[in-house]
Amino acid sequence: MGKRVLIVDDAAFMRMMIKDILTKNGYEVVAEAENGAVAVELYKEHKPDVVTMDITMPEMDGIQAVKAIRAFDPSANIIMCSAMGQQAMVMEAIQAGAKDFVVKPFQQDRVLQAVARATGS
Repeated sequence: MGKRVLIVDDAAFMRMMIKDILTKNGYEVVAEAENGAVAVELYKEHKPDVVTMDITMPEMDGIQAVKAIRAFDPSANIIMCSAMGQQAMVMEAIQAGAKDFVVKPFQQDRVLQAVARATGS
């Protein structure tokens, strides 16, 4: 059975791209969220092995969502995804508890490497 993934991005197209990469490589996408607030609820419901989290989203951004998920589950595996390769945001995401960072547009190998590393597989 493949690792279970929650995909979080406000852009449906980006969620579809990540889902396509992961499902083709044996991962099971258990849920998708369009913002951080929904992501936190879905995390509690599904308890996925790994989360791909966009940083810039409406309602609750990715950094706030990481903090909320990690408060609920300190061992959560979260990988940040963002088009903005801004050092400050990367550092803030890592300090908030993210395990890795993937820059958009997604490179399939990089996404798979980050997920494998985060889940220890």
